[in-house]
Amino acid sequence: MARTDRMMRLMDVMRRLPQPVTAQRLAEETGVSQRQLYRDIATLRAGGAQIEGAAGLGYTLTEDPALPPQSFSRLEIEALMLAVGGLDQIGDASLTEAGRTALARIIATLPDRQSRQAMHTILRNWRVPDARPPVRVDMDLLRRACWEEVSLEITYRDQQERRTTREIWPLGLSYSQNSLMLLGQCQLRQDFRLFHVSRIERATWGGHSFRPHRVRLLRAFADRPHPRRPPG
Repeated sequence: MARTDRMMRLMDVMRRLPQPVTAQRLAEETGVSQRQLYRDIATLRAGGAQIEGAAGLGYTLTEDPALPPQSFSRLEIEALMLAVGGLDQIGDASLTEAGRTALARIIATLPDRQSRQAMHTILRNWRVPDARPPVRVDMDLLRRACWEEVSLEITYRDQQERRTTREIWPLGLSYSQNSLMLLGQCQLRQDFRLFHVSRIERATWGGHSFRPHRVRLLRAFADRPHPRRPPG
């Protein structure tokens, strides 16, 4: 895990767990040794984080009082809780956990009254049986390829059960309760395609950057008179 990600994860854990929290618990939650945990605590303190306590006693994170607390309207709080709650139905496990972590980080910075409101929202997402076919490929790989604008090699089974192996330039993912789609420019067809992620049987890192072309391609796709083409 990159150092920056490790520091952010440690801060998230300290905001989430009842305090004071022991070094052993922090080390377990962040996946490092206690020796590394002590070094990470020292690094955060050197960077300005107010962390009270010591080894053997437990640690308490004190948010910097010089920073103004975040403030949201009650409806904004309800909207955030509803949106993250909906990830259970349309997101994969990594995306759902990321949403919960981000929400916990936001709630930790709210004034007491608004923090209590977040715990007692009136809007709910009621979970329904999963209507989407199972996904076989690594969703983190697909997201990374989209973010880093690097091609993927995929083996795809279309709706006529024909298998092809092709290189694609992944442009974005579309989540819904009934489907999970990957928009890409297919290098085999030299055209845009919407791929059912559940029909991607294998995906590997292609390694070819398309960064100079991504914005142009997205604009071209958006300008098409009939952007919804048959998948794959």
